[in-house]
Amino acid sequence: MAPAVKLADLTEALDIMPEESSAWLDQQTGRVVIVDDDVVRAIEDGEDDEIVDQLEDWQEDQLPVARAISAGDKRFIALPDKFEFHEYRHMERFIGTVTDAQIAEELWRSIKGKGAFRYFKDTAGRLGLIEEWYRFRNDAAERLMLDWAQINNIPVDKTPGRSGLF
Repeated sequence: MAPAVKLADLTEALDIMPEESSAWLDQQTGRVVIVDDDVVRAIEDGEDDEIVDQLEDWQEDQLPVARAISAGDKRFIALPDKFEFHEYRHMERFIGTVTDAQIAEELWRSIKGKGAFRYFKDTAGRLGLIEEWYRFRNDAAERLMLDWAQINNIPVDKTPGRSGLF
């Protein structure tokens, strides 16, 4: 049986993953690894030798993982990303839980138009709801990751704390 992955590692990957990267679970170790998409693309394009000279030190550690992913190694399984999380939808759901109609209306206005994510957080902070929002968001992220783990038969360790990302 594969080692359990820390739930905190799964949700942390969702929060910190840069857009040009992807997070993977190493099923042999139970650790989450983040790999730059450019590294994987270069390997898939057969530019493995050329890219080695262009990599930053922190990217060189990604090469073995990127090679395995590119080769289709079943050891690594892709984690859901920010787009699969649909944070905007969670903001809408959070607003639906607000019982004060005037406050809810302010929050609805905050998510319309450009800069919705920042404006929503600023408005929630001003209204004293930012901690409540983060709890709601964290619960939703945990549900997403627990559902993903169940679908993929991945054991999850729900104890607090992280094991550390690769």
